[in-house]
Amino acid sequence: MNQALSNHIPLTAILRGLPPESALAVGEALVEAGMTILEVPLNSPAPLESIGSLARRFGERCLIGAGTVMTPDQVRAIHEVGGRLVVMPHGDTDVIAAAKQLGMVCMPGIATPTEGFAALRAGADALKLFPAELVGPTVLRAMRAVFPPQTLFMPVGGITPDNLAEFVRAGASGFGLGSGLYTPGRDPADIGRRARAYVQAWQAAQPA
Repeated sequence: MNQALSNHIPLTAILRGLPPESALAVGEALVEAGMTILEVPLNSPAPLESIGSLARRFGERCLIGAGTVMTPDQVRAIHEVGGRLVVMPHGDTDVIAAAKQLGMVCMPGIATPTEGFAALRAGADALKLFPAELVGPTVLRAMRAVFPPQTLFMPVGGITPDNLAEFVRAGASGFGLGSGLYTPGRDPADIGRRARAYVQAWQAAQPA
């Protein structure tokens, strides 16, 4: 596993719509629950402000950055506020290269083997299998058969504590967790409860 990822439970909290004034309370709830990979999509309100706040408070123990990253300029802006993670909905190799030039962890979005192999050649640290509802465990299992065994597949989209284990059995290395974990306005205590449920499901799905 990528060294920057190896010290974290591989569950990424996708905080789409997070307002900056809520960032630290939400971050605290997630970290207390055991989640230490935090992603603020760039189509959230003032995302760089939230990323900067989270990085200053939790950056030493968490991997923090942005999602829905579309351009190399956005990569550089994330890096400037202390972000170390770039998550993409697509596999643009220019964006991957920009992230790797700055020493950041990059998870591009892929849905086919062609996209996946191209992303790995460009330096991707993990492959965001998206949308997981469409791709599903059957396709993931087929991809596992042809990709290098060390490839990290991170399904995103529709993952719940109940279906997480099925994806793990198919070869998932971790997950991105969206509205099942966080939506704007959700109470931090509720977010913490949901996070703990995901962490417990992940731990229960690991081989004995």
